Amino acid sequence: MKISETPLLDVLIVIPDRFGDHRGFFSESYSARALAEHGITTEFVQDNHSLSMTPGTIRGLHFQAPPHAQDKLVRCGRGKLFDVVVDIRKGSRTYGQWFGVELSFENGKQLLVPAGFAHGFVTRSPETEIIYKCSDYYVRETEGAIAWNDPHIGIDWGLGDTSPVLSDKDAQAGALADLDTPFKFEGV
Repeated sequence: MKISETPLLDVLIVIPDRFGDHRGFFSESYSARALAEHGITTEFVQDNHSLSMTPGTIRGLHFQAPPHAQDKLVRCGRGKLFDVVVDIRKGSRTYGQWFGVELSFENGKQLLVPAGFAHGFVTRSPETEIIYKCSDYYVRETEGAIAWNDPHIGIDWGLGDTSPVLSDKDAQAGALADLDTPFKFEGV
């Protein structure tokens, strides 16, 4: 398993090894032991799986507030997507900054998204599946969202002239500047 840092502190790219032959491949997509060897000790309690039929579908930017904040380990089961995180931790030197990475079935990359980051993605191919582990259960009363197109964040979703496919919730999400974030940066 390969783990690399990103420009946002605590957000990591995880690439499990794939062992292939003429039949296909085998990959251990999650191993608590392998992650612990890299200092990652998050306990995951829930797996989520979502299908987006149309390229240009945006889901996010979502988060779940304390006491039910979630770490997520995100991967693409089929297709291709651009996965995005935004730092929403008060006091973080990267507050309001974003990072994105392409996740696909082919590249096998995963993104570790710690609590304190809003998360979203845009699909790049038809019938794209995203699969992710969560460190806490879904609790509707603690969910929050930030506008996918907040100009102060300035995410380049790579849509070109394509209009995004959005849920009503995501289309109505507010700006980061209006968020009284429940997260505080605890690092150095």
